[in-house]
Amino acid sequence: MKTIDELIQKAVELQAGGLLTGQIADELNVSRETATWLLVHSKKGDATAAPKDIYIDWSNIGRSSTRQRLIASSLTDMVIECLSNTETDIDVIVGVALSGIPLANMIAEELGVEFATYHPNKQKLEPDLNGAKGTISQNFANVSGKHCVLIDDVVTSGTTLTEAISVLLTLGAKPVAIAVLIDKKGIDDIAGVPLNALLRVTRVDKIEQE
Repeated sequence: MKTIDELIQKAVELQAGGLLTGQIADELNVSRETATWLLVHSKKGDATAAPKDIYIDWSNIGRSSTRQRLIASSLTDMVIECLSNTETDIDVIVGVALSGIPLANMIAEELGVEFATYHPNKQKLEPDLNGAKGTISQNFANVSGKHCVLIDDVVTSGTTLTEAISVLLTLGAKPVAIAVLIDKKGIDDIAGVPLNALLRVTRVDKIEQE
């Protein structure tokens, strides 16, 4: 997608397909605020200013298992580097649904550790309803008492990963690192867990002058 109109059209199509606002934001790799704006802006007469966000399209990687494996190897290298000074063992790689799962699976295979998946609240219902959190799938590895590394594709606000860390701690797991393809927030950690990103995107108007 190269124009805002195409992005709006895609958001509307996803909504028509039954996706909730949070899920649309996840699919388009934009903030929830941006997804809401796209849906509202599709109606004629709306003049609300667009939120300041960056749209990420990594479908050229996502459509190719070969490219995904190369990216997964790079993420693996970052995780090893991050934990090398602490000599921390990794027991489980946790893929954040949806886009973090295929990368996490490949990373777990490369490191020879267990694989688990986390399904965030936005994959089930609107996040502001009853404070519901996501879940660790029972079909994969048990995370209790284990050192976990979280894998996702894009950090936009950090809400999903913050939620995931909270759930893992509740289950008795110990999150030791996060690895993502792109960080749009520009932070070093989430809830005290080191964040490692292959790419960091920073808007020039957000850089503080020294």
